[in-house]
Amino acid sequence: MMHQGPCEQVVWVNHVARSLVILLCLLRASCVLGGSEQSLWSTTEGDEMGVPPMPADVLYSDAVDAYERGDWTAMVELMGSALRSVRSVRRAQLACHRTCREASEFPFSSTSSPIAGLSTSHNSSNETYWSALEELRFFEVLLRRAECLSRCEKHHLGEPSLHIMSEELKSEFIKRTPYHYLQLAYFQTNQLDKAAACAQTFIVANPDHKEMRRNVEYYRRMLGVPEELFVDLESRPHMESLLKGAKHYKEEHYKYALDNLETALQEYFEADAECRDLCDGPRAFEGYSYLDYSSDLHQSIADHYIQVLACRQECGKSLATHISRKNPIDDYLPTHYNFLQFSYYKMNEYERAIECTKSFLLFHPDDHSMQQNVKLYHRLLGEEKDLQPRREAVAHLKRSLLEKQLLYFAQEAFGVPFVDPDGWTPDDIKPASQIHGQPVESSKKGPTVQLEEIWSLIAVEEEQEEAASEGPRKQSLSAAPQHLKEGGQLPSDAMTVIFDSAKLNGTQRVVLDGVLNENECRELQALISMVGVGGDGYIGKLSPHTPHERFAGITVYKALKLAQQGALPTHHAHLYYEGSERARQALVAYFQLDPQLYFSYTHLVCREAIKGMQDMRADLSHPVHVDNCLLNHETGACLREHPAYTHRDYSGILYLGDEFEGGNFIFTETDATTVTAEVRPKCGRLVAFSSGEENPHGVRAVTHGRRCAVALWFTFDVTSKEKERIQADALIRQLFSEADELGQLRDPLVPIRDEL
Repeated sequence: MMHQGPCEQVVWVNHVARSLVILLCLLRASCVLGGSEQSLWSTTEGDEMGVPPMPADVLYSDAVDAYERGDWTAMVELMGSALRSVRSVRRAQLACHRTCREASEFPFSSTSSPIAGLSTSHNSSNETYWSALEELRFFEVLLRRAECLSRCEKHHLGEPSLHIMSEELKSEFIKRTPYHYLQLAYFQTNQLDKAAACAQTFIVANPDHKEMRRNVEYYRRMLGVPEELFVDLESRPHMESLLKGAKHYKEEHYKYALDNLETALQEYFEADAECRDLCDGPRAFEGYSYLDYSSDLHQSIADHYIQVLACRQECGKSLATHISRKNPIDDYLPTHYNFLQFSYYKMNEYERAIECTKSFLLFHPDDHSMQQNVKLYHRLLGEEKDLQPRREAVAHLKRSLLEKQLLYFAQEAFGVPFVDPDGWTPDDIKPASQIHGQPVESSKKGPTVQLEEIWSLIAVEEEQEEAASEGPRKQSLSAAPQHLKEGGQLPSDAMTVIFDSAKLNGTQRVVLDGVLNENECRELQALISMVGVGGDGYIGKLSPHTPHERFAGITVYKALKLAQQGALPTHHAHLYYEGSERARQALVAYFQLDPQLYFSYTHLVCREAIKGMQDMRADLSHPVHVDNCLLNHETGACLREHPAYTHRDYSGILYLGDEFEGGNFIFTETDATTVTAEVRPKCGRLVAFSSGEENPHGVRAVTHGRRCAVALWFTFDVTSKEKERIQADALIRQLFSEADELGQLRDPLVPIRDEL
């Protein structure tokens, strides 16, 4: 390390200069000075003839004039040109930044390219030379890049003053006001497809605009504009891909979710790079006019560079904000890795799941659930591999933290305020004045709370799609004639009927005891304590139904797979498989159903009351719902259509104990309020019922302890059989075949005796 000299200001400026070099070179394998400028002046997209675009402010003003005089054709042309002008300016600026950066790279270190005749020995005289040369080379690059940018932008855009817009006009484009004008002009000229697209583009950014909402509904319902024409012409690719991926994720279509989520991540980093490039533009100096600016070289550089850094930090916040919202989605970038790790887990790609989980842990290293996931994925993988977080996550984090360090330093040294947009910044980056007495930030809520914001965005889109649908509603299964039976002989003398439909004040309901014994309940509780995954079965959401409780679960196939790998006692996993089959046989026998009743989903799950969050609870652990249709508790209607699990025909909950407070199972009327029956869980108790609108049900709040059960859903539709159950069947046969000679595993349908 070279001596910097006695002046503290010089030390700090040299530190800034070095930090700038590091930041610029962080993601590059090498940094060299020089490069070709042969392609500097190639035309940018939308600038095929090399003609600079017309100023957007002039075009916008002329378009509004045309609108006011009712010249719709001229208005469409002028407003469209204004929008294209804004895009062209942005594209040209980005192209120039990219080209000029490649043409004049910052040197990583002067010692990497020694100058002939100058010794590299470390004496005070040479170090003075090296320090001076380092500074000269640094500013040489700045000067060359400034000249390059000036020429490039002038070539593509003309004089810079032509494209300076007022803040008010910028705001109009951000709010998508041009599309408000365009939709009416297109309507007046009977171009309904374009009018619909413009209306949709405006309403996405202004969801509370009543007039435009009426216009959209008018286009849909009265004029019959097809739904596919209602597109967002200004959608941001990274956000659209994330929402598509999150929707597939929510629907448990993990293959498609991964495709969209990986695309979203790539598009996010591309958009972030573009945003950061544009931060290098002109900066306003608050508190004085530029003509009165009298600071020295070092202070001038610091003033401007601090604003550039602050702008770059805001890029993540901007990219995480959906156009319809004022606030960004919390933990936006880490949430990608949360989605990805769970999706790869579901696709049995454990190496990638580990990489994504470790990428998430870069931002939240103390997250217990993710730490446990890493351990679980290594067990599933069957070997310990040195798998690292993704490179782009590491690079992004390092660069961002270095920027934050400089901004916090500027805040302490110069009083320049810095509001950190991220909730994952570690305390060792912050100055002591920021840490002392600091409250817990709202963004540090755990990896799944942030998903609610994304679900809400998806819900808005689905609501809009549903509003456009005019097709016939599907008939609920319960509305069709059925021949229902009850009271069949149970498959085991240990099982007894506690309450039938009459005592439960409904139809196709029963409560059975004795499906499991006390030892079996303890074994299954031990199983989930060992390998339960937080958020499993609930698309990674630790608290899917209420923020007052935490969920963890595991599927039967995952349990058997862990047993095969030695991470779980085999008899625990086998009991899970066999006990769920025991419940299926009991349900088939009692309701006298076709034996071809297939598993639709099997899930061993616990919900645990979160300490300190139980005071004055008025919510339910699981809100009242129907398993195969969408219940509207205000009208009592239940629509058997997506996103309900319409293939489900019967449901069951097999309880593992009663060592908790609250958590009673309830049946209600379709108003979701009037309770018709209430059941207290206990070990071995099975609540079984048909899955239709005749059986709305929910769970009262669990206020203390942990409530565990095997949740079961069944279907008569062979195409809707549980895929993991098919895998579990095959694995059971394999384990049975391997262990048969040693007598280590009995027939899956024979209850296991207590071995203790």
